[in-house]
Amino acid sequence: MNFDRLKEKLEILADAAKYDVSCSSSGGTRKNKRGALGDSSVSGICHTYTEDGRCVSLLKILLTNHCIYDCAYCVSRSSNDIKRAAFTVEEVVDLTINFYRRNYIEGLFLSSGIFKNADTTMERLVRVAKKLRLEENFNGYIHLKSIPGASDELMQEAALYADRLSINLEIPTESGLKLLAPEKNRQDMLNPMKYIQNGIAQYKDEKKIFRKTPKFAPAGQSTQMIVGATNENDLQIIKVADHFYKNFSLKRVYYSGYVPVLEDKRLPSLTTEVPMLRENRLYQSDWLMRFYGFKAEEILDPTMPFLDLEVDPKLSWALRHLDQFPVNLQTADYQMILRIPGIGVKTAQKIVSARRFQVLNMDHLKKLGAAVNRAKYFIDFNAGNAFLKYLTDQNLRKLLIGGSSSKFHNQFSQQLTLF
Repeated sequence: MNFDRLKEKLEILADAAKYDVSCSSSGGTRKNKRGALGDSSVSGICHTYTEDGRCVSLLKILLTNHCIYDCAYCVSRSSNDIKRAAFTVEEVVDLTINFYRRNYIEGLFLSSGIFKNADTTMERLVRVAKKLRLEENFNGYIHLKSIPGASDELMQEAALYADRLSINLEIPTESGLKLLAPEKNRQDMLNPMKYIQNGIAQYKDEKKIFRKTPKFAPAGQSTQMIVGATNENDLQIIKVADHFYKNFSLKRVYYSGYVPVLEDKRLPSLTTEVPMLRENRLYQSDWLMRFYGFKAEEILDPTMPFLDLEVDPKLSWALRHLDQFPVNLQTADYQMILRIPGIGVKTAQKIVSARRFQVLNMDHLKKLGAAVNRAKYFIDFNAGNAFLKYLTDQNLRKLLIGGSSSKFHNQFSQQLTLF
């Protein structure tokens, strides 16, 4: 084995993979067995931090950065003059096992450019996962990127060996995709997603009857959209996300601020900053839809199609609906408590539980974990709340902004590298 060449491949293909952000907590449940390697059931595998604060890593690489497509936004586009490389199936397997044995990683995130055609590429990705599972007894986390247009047979195999599958929508709207990637077809992306959705539903039904039904994409599927490469507004983006959550049962939708790397008249200029704050606001909106009971049309509407960059979407909604406040914590229902700025899901659950045993006050709210600097303007207690005099104050927005800060004030366009 030529280790210098392998190292060069790793540098090229790890760097090319950094633009794909959709590799967070897996939710996988493969457990370690005697004589096997790895365990994807330990608190989830992610590329950043788990809920308990641990930093865990995936080997995040492309199988190849050769690609038959010439997508304007992609650094691996066929017309781009860059170094090209490709791993063999055996090289990816060896890297994964050796990195795992050295405690560098806890799993594999494998994507690829498309060479020759979709099935040829997908078949190699499946071979990597299959070889890891069957020959190396690897039970760690495996995330495979599905290739648009891949056959149902290959998607079936991929779902049997990978924990999570994902296929990137790339551009939120079909018109945007046609502008920047005219060779691609949105339907080719949707077909594998629908197949996996149906397969997961079928697995759940069969699991009720046959206890030893083989796992089928146990960590579900996800997708990613690039934000800022085309002119879609935030309302369009969150409606697309909402559609895929409802109709494709996705685990996650990821948002990636466009990084200007290529000169093209269809794209923003190379001096354009990465829209990190906008990306963050989209993630916050996504969270509201998934965990707080908000509908997409509540967060934004045609009269306000972009998210407020000064305040988070929940606070923005509250400031537009002051008629629904103050909320009495002793009597309000759970869903309304969730809508109070500064109160999260866990705190709302604690409030509903605690108020059964005592009359709550501001000190209790602090102890229950609420961000009182925001919540105090929107809540009422049986004993009253002196801060409610500011609820109708025209300067309430300034008071709230003045009492908070954002880590995104200084934006950086440089992405973090893998190693």
